[in-house]
Amino acid sequence: MTTPVFLAVLASALMHASWNALVKVGLDRLLSISLIQVGCGIIALFGVAFVPLPNAAAWPWLLASVILHIGYNIFLARSYRVGDLGQIYPIARGCAPLLVTLIGIGLLSDQPSALGYAGIGLLVLGILCMAFPGGRRYRLEHASLVNALITSAFIAGYTLADGSGARANGDATGYVIWLFLLDGFGMLLVLVALHGTRTLPQLGRHWRVGLIGGALSLGAYGVTIWAMTQAPIALVAALRETSVLFAIAIGMIWLKEPLRRERLLAGGLILAGVVLTHWG
Repeated sequence: MTTPVFLAVLASALMHASWNALVKVGLDRLLSISLIQVGCGIIALFGVAFVPLPNAAAWPWLLASVILHIGYNIFLARSYRVGDLGQIYPIARGCAPLLVTLIGIGLLSDQPSALGYAGIGLLVLGILCMAFPGGRRYRLEHASLVNALITSAFIAGYTLADGSGARANGDATGYVIWLFLLDGFGMLLVLVALHGTRTLPQLGRHWRVGLIGGALSLGAYGVTIWAMTQAPIALVAALRETSVLFAIAIGMIWLKEPLRRERLLAGGLILAGVVLTHWG
């Protein structure tokens, strides 16, 4: 992983944490996430004219990714509805790199170095320590943990699908634009199917948040997909999870959340994982 790719993935992590902060706009969690995904779709619609259709080899990956993204959005909304944001986000993001690594090694022949594996291990350990800092008051309910783990499985699934799809397409930008176009309007159909057309006026009232969040989400994932064409998927996926650190900073500065000692320790583990991931 070269330094430009390393820095680009860190910028992607910051954008990802930022759009997650925008989910708290006073709407139902599914409406908030759908709002941002529809914003992605609208932005992508303007970009379709400037990119070619995906290659035939990329379409199976693209369609599989759309289904996985929709599942991810639904279970992420359920996780946030029944669990605390500060614990759900680290679990959902932290378990994914391990799954991506195991599947990537078995199916895609991606082989990080020993330092890369050590970095992935520290990242996962740090993020899970962030989720379970200790003490009865921080324990998760069973439903919250299950939804977070299912969300993590969807993250691992679409990460591998998109890494493979972008490679098969040979054009990461075009792949991402078509992905977000299909995903955005797919989420709109799912939202209408679940809640009816009465939800559409609520989305319209928050269109600015949707477009801003959509731009951040599209930019974050676009950079990630591009990075997966330049470096092993497992390393990119693990490094992207530093978004947890950015989320802590945003929560502390913007949302005035307390910064506990346990979170500082977990943050140190994540930073160590970032360094080893870079050099590995």
